[in-house]
Amino acid sequence: MKRWMKAALLVAVGVILGVPLMSMGYYTMVRTSTPQFCALCHEIQPAYNDWKTSSHGFNEYGVVADCMDCHLPAPHNTIDFFYSKAYHGLKDVVAHIFLEEYDREKNREHAYKDIDNDHCMKCHRNILYMPENRGAMLAHRTVIYARDGYEKKCIDCHRYLVHNPKQQYAYSRDL
Repeated sequence: MKRWMKAALLVAVGVILGVPLMSMGYYTMVRTSTPQFCALCHEIQPAYNDWKTSSHGFNEYGVVADCMDCHLPAPHNTIDFFYSKAYHGLKDVVAHIFLEEYDREKNREHAYKDIDNDHCMKCHRNILYMPENRGAMLAHRTVIYARDGYEKKCIDCHRYLVHNPKQQYAYSRDL
């Protein structure tokens, strides 16, 4: 067999195998990236209910920030994003199957430690422009442009903005 025919055969086999594998990978990524998928585990259901009734799940602007927006790095950092998504997904599946008791408060604290200001800044890029609220504008400036040795996270002040446990949930719409 001639060298160019071998190369053409390898390319054809690569395309025949590669396209379906990439499609399945993309389909899996899309299907597992929704809040509804996260809520399939009973451990996550309370967090999902909290999110669904928060300003990040429902607001007058129609903007929705779902689980991945806050709990994973920005998708443009592809390798870090896929690594984090796979790591968190596998960790959650193992915990769901093998752990007898799910400590929600411990996991909440661990999740808060993982949320960096960059996660918030993906959506809140114009946080420094609030002419109607100078105090908030200045407070955000001290966090974003922190002095050396001064470490503060968005989550320090906005801890219960999304996952605020409630006794009763009043849903404004179906998600």
